[in-house]
This record gives sequence, C-alpha cells and structure tokens, in this order.
Amino acid sequence: MQLTLDRVPFDAPDAEALRNAQQAELHVRYGSEDHEPGEPPTADNVPFFLVARTADGTAVGCGGLRPLSAGGLEIKRMFVLPALRGQGIATAILRRIEEEARALGCRELLLETGTEQPDAMRFYEREGYRRIPNFGSYAGGVHSVCFARTLA
Repeated sequence: MQLTLDRVPFDAPDAEALRNAQQAELHVRYGSEDHEPGEPPTADNVPFFLVARTADGTAVGCGGLRPLSAGGLEIKRMFVLPALRGQGIATAILRRIEEEARALGCRELLLETGTEQPDAMRFYEREGYRRIPNFGSYAGGVHSVCFARTLA
C-alpha cells in the first residue's frame, strides 16, 4: 500500500478524528472511558505527530512523540483503522517515529499500552520492543503494560 506520512499538529482535524476512533475502540475494550493513567496527551505536550494517508489522501493511522519530564521520549496515540491493520501501516508510522526520536538524540524510546490490547503487545514485541517495569504515571497501573526499545 502506498502511504505518505505527514507531520501535522496534534490537534489537526484528521489527527483528532483518528485519535477519537482510537479512544472509542479502547472504551469498548476496557469497558469504560477511564483507562488511561497519567496526563492526557495534548497539542502542548505532543510536539511531534504523524498522520498516515493512502494515495488518495485518506487518513488511516497516526502516532506521535511526547517528551517525558524525567527525560526521554514516549510514543503516544499509535493507531491504525481496524479495517486496514496488517498491511504495514503501523510499522511505517513506528519507524518514522523512531527516526525522529533518534534525530532528537533519544537513546531509548518508551511506550505504554494495556492489558486489553494483546495485538498491540505482540506488534511491539515483534518490532523489537521489550517489556519493562511500568514507568512514571503508569507505575502501579493495573491495566498498563510498558515497553522500551534501545535506538541505535
């Protein structure tokens, strides 16, 4: 599938629509709207955000980077529309996020997913991420599962 990866503001309309779709899916998976510990990502704290688009310009996936207060970077809001999963879109987004993290001098990229997202856990493990103890606001989170990858 031919994709473009466009850097957009976190609050751009396509980015917002994708994040809303992601949150709706997570509300169903977790059975509530209260499934994310810590500070929610915003335009103020996620300075790097991508939208993946098909050749006709349709927004099909997203993901971004948020600086952590203790240093380092965290992947936020990785998502691909369910009907298009398994076609390499998430991998393309992830690789571009990793490139940006390297350019910013990041040596270890962190992320949090959850217990009700076994598909996401398999994806990150397949892409070279290793499970780590929950960090920051995710420490002690019942549904949080954290991962890291050392960047070359």
